Amino acid sequence: MTKALAVLEIVANAPRGLQLSEVSAELGFDRSTTYRLLNTLIAAGYIVRDGSKRYNLSYRLVTLSRHLLADNERSRASREIMEWIAHETGETIHLSALDGMEEVLIQRVKGTQFLIVDFQIGERFSLHCTSVGKVLLAYQDERLIEQVIAAGLPQMASNTITDPDHLRQELRHIRSTGYAIDDHELADHMRCISVPVFEADGRVMVGLSISGPDTRLSLEKLEEYKVPLSEGARELSERLGGAPNSTATSFMNLDRNGHS
Repeated sequence: MTKALAVLEIVANAPRGLQLSEVSAELGFDRSTTYRLLNTLIAAGYIVRDGSKRYNLSYRLVTLSRHLLADNERSRASREIMEWIAHETGETIHLSALDGMEEVLIQRVKGTQFLIVDFQIGERFSLHCTSVGKVLLAYQDERLIEQVIAAGLPQMASNTITDPDHLRQELRHIRSTGYAIDDHELADHMRCISVPVFEADGRVMVGLSISGPDTRLSLEKLEEYKVPLSEGARELSERLGGAPNSTATSFMNLDRNGHS
């Protein structure tokens, strides 16, 4: 089963498809084992083979994930709030979810800025090196934090946190301030800011973030964006039944100029 899933992931990450030899070489499996696994996945409907003998994902995976992609009340609420934040800042807004020991981008609303960091829906990242990853990790129990640390903290950019004690300290700081910044931690050309969204039971499973090139997003600009980003996160948390803040002015009561 594990080998079949490895094959599925390799094919999923190849938009133009892969031939048998490429899948075999990528995973280090012999050709006969790889061929058998691919045929099993074809029979199950998860992979198709085209006329040039290249293997690609089928649309069955879309069917399986339809509840995650559905236009339901939750997704409509998050999109409405993200559109408001994008209008206020001009920046592209991302909603990412905790998935195991990674974050996955699940929703995106584009802003008006021409130069953006073009993350795609479904992209996954390690938790220790992005603002939203750190926000998601900061609100988990100690077991998951230690699992992430034990799995390794690879250097992704010049300021990536790779020291376990430094990461623990950073997570405590995030919990006390309610937001996280990525200052050249995922990539040396990029900065990001993220805030948590609270579920009805108090858990944090998703976070909102703004990412962009460092030529536009100074640390001072991120601090400025923290205001609408935090307000949007509070509104979304309240709609989900979590962490209401009665002192916060709902953005739904503000006009586009920020006046009540």
